[in-house]
Amino acid sequence: MGWRNVIITQHSKLSYSSNMMIVQTRDGINQIPVSDINLLLVLTTQAVITSALIAELAKKQTKVIFVDEKQEPICETQNYYSTNCQPEKLRKQFNWSKDRKEVLWTKIVAAKIQNQINVLRLYDLPTSEIENDLLELEYNDESNREATTARKYFAELFGKDFKRRKGSDVVNAALNYGYSILLSAVNRKITMDGNRTYLGIHHSSENNPFNLGSDLMEPFRPFVDYWLYDHKDMKDFTPDIKYGLVELLSLRVIYNGDRMILGNAINQYVHDCLRYLDGYLFEMDIELRVDNEVPNDAIDDNV
Repeated sequence: MGWRNVIITQHSKLSYSSNMMIVQTRDGINQIPVSDINLLLVLTTQAVITSALIAELAKKQTKVIFVDEKQEPICETQNYYSTNCQPEKLRKQFNWSKDRKEVLWTKIVAAKIQNQINVLRLYDLPTSEIENDLLELEYNDESNREATTARKYFAELFGKDFKRRKGSDVVNAALNYGYSILLSAVNRKITMDGNRTYLGIHHSSENNPFNLGSDLMEPFRPFVDYWLYDHKDMKDFTPDIKYGLVELLSLRVIYNGDRMILGNAINQYVHDCLRYLDGYLFEMDIELRVDNEVPNDAIDDNV
């Protein structure tokens, strides 16, 4: 598994040769080992990428994300077959027990609300209403605390007039961008473990090919919210904001008592969730941890 997040920001040609990704720009030529790349974000429509490179990145389970003319994520690569894709693995997914799916969804919602509380506490914002919502959480979230809590949470974080998904709002655009990076990381690990992203445990839209990813990513959304609170007064959705959201994968967190970067925590968490659904035991304790130091094993290359 790779460890580098590579961002392409300018007119360039991306090709493959001798196990290396070759990046040709007006400033020269860069070479990066394909096996080192965890995520390739092509943050421009002025880049040309060869099919040979796409094929090699797919073999290494590297996620490639493309943007549109507004630099918004518009599509990503997804392998047809994982190295772990076996008929028995698919049979297990189709037969996940209803009880285990409901238990896991309850854990996911609880972890998400707890991290929302943690974010508000970090910025000395009121938490009493959301703490009450967490106490009132029911099995399988039958009362939909996840949605009602979100409305209160965003009002505390970004102001009483803030509404999620408002089309022209800069903060919403940044939130959606950050969430798409998280979803991509979760989907990558799901497919690497041999499962299908469209078979969710709670989300079930026929138009969503990433129902399972949409389920499992929920506890990580507050990490994006936490980072964007410091930038909530931004006037434009600048490239620096986009770089920062990608670099969130290098944020230090605590997962089940172990200190690790967010990208690695996502991988371990998704693996644990899938094993639980397959019939194994599962523990989940995702805690927000602020650390300004960028670890050596999580480097972002901007080309």
